[in-house]
Amino acid sequence: MLGFSLRPYKLSIREIKYFSFPGELLMRMLQMLVLPLIISSLVTGISSLDSKASGKMGMRAVVYYMVTTFIAVFIGIVMVIIIRPGKGSRDSPVSSSGNIEPVQAADAFLDLIRNMFPPNLVEACFKQSVPMGGTSNGVNALGMVVFSMCFGLVIGNMKQQGQVLREFFDCLNDAIMRLVAIIIWYAPVGILFLIAGKIVEMKDLVQMGGQLGMYTMSVIVGLLIHGLFVLPLLYFLVTRRNPFTFIAGLLQALITALGTSSSSATLPITFRCLEENNHVDKRVTRFVLPVGATINMDGTALYEAVAAIFIAQVNDMDLNFGQILTISITATAASIGAAGIPQAGLVTMVIVLTSVGLPTEDITLIIAVDWFLDRLRTTTNVLGDSIGAGIIEHLSRQELQSQDIEIGNSVIEENEKPYQLISQENDTAKHHNSETTM
Repeated sequence: MLGFSLRPYKLSIREIKYFSFPGELLMRMLQMLVLPLIISSLVTGISSLDSKASGKMGMRAVVYYMVTTFIAVFIGIVMVIIIRPGKGSRDSPVSSSGNIEPVQAADAFLDLIRNMFPPNLVEACFKQSVPMGGTSNGVNALGMVVFSMCFGLVIGNMKQQGQVLREFFDCLNDAIMRLVAIIIWYAPVGILFLIAGKIVEMKDLVQMGGQLGMYTMSVIVGLLIHGLFVLPLLYFLVTRRNPFTFIAGLLQALITALGTSSSSATLPITFRCLEENNHVDKRVTRFVLPVGATINMDGTALYEAVAAIFIAQVNDMDLNFGQILTISITATAASIGAAGIPQAGLVTMVIVLTSVGLPTEDITLIIAVDWFLDRLRTTTNVLGDSIGAGIIEHLSRQELQSQDIEIGNSVIEENEKPYQLISQENDTAKHHNSETTM
């Protein structure tokens, strides 16, 4: 409402920047916490699990991510084929300055593997690899996730020797979550100005007519089906609990995702919602959420499949089954490589288009509405990660319970040791006294 009420005043770019400043502050605060949160949560989460439990949990997480991403892509393809938003003559001119250099799918896959193994951990905090061996600014979250998981596994296998490091990362994680609790008080103000600023900045709404409006509708309907039907149904089938009660506990995280359009920036709030509102085990959230925020992008995969077929329809290209299958596989793979930052989907969109020979410069057709769709697909990504954490906790409850029993037994043994020592000392003293008396 605030954004639409200011639109008639035609604010300048500088004035819009001033107006959006409180929102920019929120983004900066959340992004500041992302890196230490990913590292500390993954190291403590994996080191607190034994290798067998973390292996099983990891397999369940990967299966869940792949299944939900493929379902999202399938829904997107079905929606765009039924609605056919790109039919008719092209009603949006392509700007010649918007040419984007084609990226081969092989380059993108190699780039994904490169990012998993950063040569310099410090550099990975602010740079990531891009296709053809270059680098760009931005946190290499995938590299940090892989390193933190390996580091956590090693600390866990060190048993007592690694206890000091485990306690350090556990303490760091708790300290960051306390900082999150402070930022949460400011979040409503920041989100208000983030969304209002984007609405004021938005180009003429008449652009939303015709093909672009139908394209937007296709993406929104697809995301709603995936977020409000498929994911809750999966949660109910596995846990037999009410999914909408679970989603209600995530409202703050979902609204933050809508405001920031970054699943990584939303990560601190997602942790808090799952652990405090939905009482999901910390060992699960610390393991599943950082990985999910990096590689589980249901909304992005759905959007990329819809966008690719929309661009084909605009160019009067009939895609055969093989090309549609290629789009679905490439969209799934590209969404894994998409960084959890605003507009990351546009970058990976190039990979999907080149895989079936579509013109990459046509990405400029969808830029006008991407800021809005980006927020919706980020919200879907965060919802998918959170529901995944709930499902994986339910499936892993046996391993978690047996680990709790083991920890309980070891604590009892540790507590019994002093009493055993005291009783041994008493026995020795009695024996010594009896010898002295004799």
